[in-house]
Amino acid sequence: MTAYVIFIREKTLDQREMDIYAEKVPSTLPSVPIQMLSAYGRLEVFEGNTPEGVVLFAFPTVEDAKAWYFSEAYQSVAKHRHAGATYRGFVVEGVTG
Repeated sequence: MTAYVIFIREKTLDQREMDIYAEKVPSTLPSVPIQMLSAYGRLEVFEGNTPEGVVLFAFPTVEDAKAWYFSEAYQSVAKHRHAGATYRGFVVEGVTG
């Protein structure tokens, strides 16, 4: 079942670290067919605080999403995102339909 990985950037702390992350993250994307559905596009908030931006990926399964996120390749790059901004990140399973 399709799984969606969502990253919500709340606040940038160090743009240099974010630039390093942006440069290196494509090399961590797995060989499984994933889709980037949105990356810091137009955002209108219906409820709650407005984040700086949102990224949305679709993976074939939750297991595929977790395998990518917890991989050594991604975690070695994610340290730059962690140093560069405050984020919330999670995976959510889609519905069958």
